[in-house]
Amino acid sequence: MQIKTVIQWIVVFLLQIFLFNNLQFYGLCQPQVYVLCLLMMPIVLPRWADMLIGFGVGLLMDIFCNSIGVHTAACTFLMYVRQPLIAVLVQEHERLTGEISWQTISPDAFIKYVVALVCLHQLTVSILAAWSFSHFGMMILQFIISATLNIGLILGYNLIRRQ
Repeated sequence: MQIKTVIQWIVVFLLQIFLFNNLQFYGLCQPQVYVLCLLMMPIVLPRWADMLIGFGVGLLMDIFCNSIGVHTAACTFLMYVRQPLIAVLVQEHERLTGEISWQTISPDAFIKYVVALVCLHQLTVSILAAWSFSHFGMMILQFIISATLNIGLILGYNLIRRQ
């Protein structure tokens, strides 16, 4: 892993902790751009390492968000389903690069990858944060708005970074 990548991850985490955690849009959504770091993890890592990193990132976010295990569970689950999703979406010759980005896989596969994993992560966060289906409609609305915002931010970041 390059020093440049590590610095970018630190910047994303600091932005999440000090900026995005303090943004609330009428209680309907909260940007969670830290997921970007998990999505861009190298493909070549073993699954146990993916899940361990997901657990650590989620735990770090839980500490700074005062959420008891919500992000830990969501990030660990995201990293659990990441490898099988890559196997389905990414062609064998594209996996040889060892990383996921606009440059290494086809744009439609990249978009599907981001949308699927962000939606799974956001749905897990929404369900665990609500811990009840008594306000199911509001939970679904929060999920849709948050997932759409997070997908837009992550794809936007990748488009800017691509330039």
